[in-house]
Amino acid sequence: MDTVKKQYVNRELSWLQFNARVLQEAADPTVPLLDRLRFIGIFSNNLDEFFKVRYATVKRIAHSSETGENVLGGRAAKDLLEDITEIVIKQQSESLDILSEIEKQLREEHIYIIDETGVLEAHKAFIKDYYLTKVAPALVTIILNELNEFPVLKDSVAYLAVRMISKKEAQASGIKRFMKSVAVINESRYALIEVPRTIDRFIVLPKIGDVNYIIMLDDLIRYSLNSIFGIFEYDEISAHMIKITRDAELDIDNDLSKSFIEKIHSSVKGRSSSEPVRFVYDEKIEKETLNYLMKKMGIDDMDSVIPGGKYHFRKDYMGFPSLGRTDLQYNSYPPLPIKGLDMEGRLLPVIAKKDYLQYTPYHTFSYIIRFLREAALDPQVKTIKITIYRLAKLSQVASSLINAVKNGKKVTVQIELQARFDEEANIKYAELLQSEGVDLKFGVPGLKVHSKICVIERLEEGNVKYYGFISTGNFNESTAKIYTDYTIFTSHQPILKEVNKVFEFFETNYRIHKYKHLIVSPHYTKSSFSRLIKNEIKNAEAGKPAFIKLKMNSLTSYKMVDRLYEASKAGVKIQMIVRGVCCLVPGIEGLSENIQVISIVDKFLEHPRLYIFGNGGDPVYYISSADWMTRNIENRVEVSCPVYDEDIKKELMDTFEICWNDNVKARRINEQQNNKYRTNDKAKVRSQFATYEYYLKKSKVLK
Repeated sequence: MDTVKKQYVNRELSWLQFNARVLQEAADPTVPLLDRLRFIGIFSNNLDEFFKVRYATVKRIAHSSETGENVLGGRAAKDLLEDITEIVIKQQSESLDILSEIEKQLREEHIYIIDETGVLEAHKAFIKDYYLTKVAPALVTIILNELNEFPVLKDSVAYLAVRMISKKEAQASGIKRFMKSVAVINESRYALIEVPRTIDRFIVLPKIGDVNYIIMLDDLIRYSLNSIFGIFEYDEISAHMIKITRDAELDIDNDLSKSFIEKIHSSVKGRSSSEPVRFVYDEKIEKETLNYLMKKMGIDDMDSVIPGGKYHFRKDYMGFPSLGRTDLQYNSYPPLPIKGLDMEGRLLPVIAKKDYLQYTPYHTFSYIIRFLREAALDPQVKTIKITIYRLAKLSQVASSLINAVKNGKKVTVQIELQARFDEEANIKYAELLQSEGVDLKFGVPGLKVHSKICVIERLEEGNVKYYGFISTGNFNESTAKIYTDYTIFTSHQPILKEVNKVFEFFETNYRIHKYKHLIVSPHYTKSSFSRLIKNEIKNAEAGKPAFIKLKMNSLTSYKMVDRLYEASKAGVKIQMIVRGVCCLVPGIEGLSENIQVISIVDKFLEHPRLYIFGNGGDPVYYISSADWMTRNIENRVEVSCPVYDEDIKKELMDTFEICWNDNVKARRINEQQNNKYRTNDKAKVRSQFATYEYYLKKSKVLK
C-alpha cells in the first residue's frame, strides 16, 4: 500500500493542487486586480465541475462493494471523500480571504461592491426600478411550508434560503394567566428564491463622482425581501445562499425508438434530478434553517457539506464588469499573423507547398475560418470532413460549413454530443447543421470522439488532392483567445489519407485501420508511445543521448507513468510540462530521479499536447488531441500527428524551451505537492509573454 501511495499521486488530490495553483493567481499581487477576480471565478467554476464529475465518481465507488484502491492511487474511496472535503473547506476559506483582500484594493481604486446594508440614498430609486422591471418578473419563489414534498433543487443554481419568523404569545391557561411574563413562541416559515441566471450577477449602479458602485444581484434581492414577502406577517426575515451540486454522469437509455440526439437531450435533462454530491451554504445561516434544509433534501454523510461565505456561484466573477478600467487588467496583445500565410490571399496554394503552424492565441484563429471559407467557395473543392467537440456560442466554423453545403459541397461533420457540459449546445448545432444538409455522424458506440481533424478533397488536373489541418484544441474561436493550442495546416498526402481513414472508422467502426503516420486512439496510442519510450531506453542503455520532452494537460494513466519510470531508471532525461493532474511523482531516487515536472498557470490556459522523443539525435515530434489519461488512450478517438516540416519542428522546440525556462509562473511538481514556484538567478522568463515576443519578432521579419 505504501509503495502504491509513493509511486502514484491520487488523481483527485492532484487535481485539487492544480486548482490551488489557480487560486495562487488570484492571490498574486502582480496579477492585475480585475484579473485576480476572474481567477477567483475560474477557481470556483473548476471546483463545480470537479464535484459534478470526479467527486461523483468516487462517491459511486464508495457506494459500491469495491474499495477503489486500484484506481484511486492506493486510497479507499470513503477515505478519499473525507480528504477531498477537508481540502476543499480549507481552499474555500483561503479563497474568501483572497476575495476580501481584492475587494479592499478595489475600494482603493474607487470601486465599491456594496451589499443590501450599504445602499446609498442616491441609489434607492435606481434599485427599486431595477428590481420591479427586471428582477421581479424573473424570480421563482417557493414557499416550503405549504408543500407536501420538498422541491428538487437544480444543479449549480444559487438559491436564497429565506426564513420568516413570527413572534406569537403562548396561549395561557389556569394559574399561568396570572404570571407576570408571557411565553413567546417563534413560528418559522421557510421559502426558497431561485437567483435568476438570465440577469447579470453584478449590477453597476450610477456613478457618484469618480466612484463606481456595484451591487450583486443576490443583495439586490435581499434588499427587496419586503416587496417579495409583504403578504406575510413576520417580525424577522433573513436570506442565506445555498447551492447544491449534482452528479453529472449521463444516464443514456436504450429506447430504440429514440434518436441519439433525443437520448442525449433526455439524459442531460435528467441531470437536474441526479444524486447530490455537494451542498454549500452560507456559514452564517441559522442552525434551524440549515437542519431543516438538510433533512428535507436527504443530504447524507457521503455528500460533501461545505460551509462558505455569503456568496456562492463565484464563477460569475469571470464576468465581473471591467468598468472601462483597462489599467486593472492584463494588456491586450493583438493576435499575430503566421509568417508566410497571407489572410487576404489564397491559402490552399501556399499550403500545397509547405506546412504551417498556428499557435493560438499568439496567432489569430482566423486562419481556420479563412481555410474553411476558401474551401466553401472553391469550385474545385468537393468534400469537407471535420470533427467538432466544442463550438463557440456563435460559431463561424458552423456558418462556414453551412456555406459550403449551399455551394454544393458534401460536408461531413462528426459532432460529439457527449462533450461534457456542452451537450445542449452541441445538440442545437447538430440540429442546425442537419437541417442545412450537413451529413452528421455521432461517433462510435462506447467511445467519445475527441480528435481535432479536418480534411478536404480538391480536384486538381483530374486527381483528388487532400488539404487539411490537425489540432490540439477545439475549433472554437472564443476559447482560442485564451487557450494555447497548436494547429498544423498541411497538404501532406500520406498523413491526410490517414485522416480520411479516421472518418471511415466513424462510418464502419467494426473495421480497424492501420496507420503509418498517425497515432490513433483507442487502438494504437498506448502501444505507439510505449514503443517510442522503449526506443529512448534502448538508446540510453547503448550510451547514446536519450531524452523525452512532454507537454500535456494531464497525466493519469498509471501504465504510461510506469513506462516513464522505466525510462528514468535507464537514464533517459525527461522534462514534463503538465498543467493539471499529474499522478507521476518525480525526483524519487531509484525510480524517477531523471524526471522533472513543472506546471504553468498564467494569463492563458495551457492546452497543447506536444510529445518529443530524442530518437538518437533525430528527434521525433507529435502534436496531439490526447493527454496521457486512461480515458484518452482507451476510451476515446484521438489523433496524434507527426511533424515532418523542419521549420515547424524548430518552432515547437523553441516554444517548449521557452516554457521550460519559465521562472516566474512555473511551479515545480514534487512529492510534497506544495506548488512551490520555480525560481533561479537567471533572467526572468515569463513564458507566455516571451512566446508572444518570439512570434512578434517572426512577424517583424515577415515585414
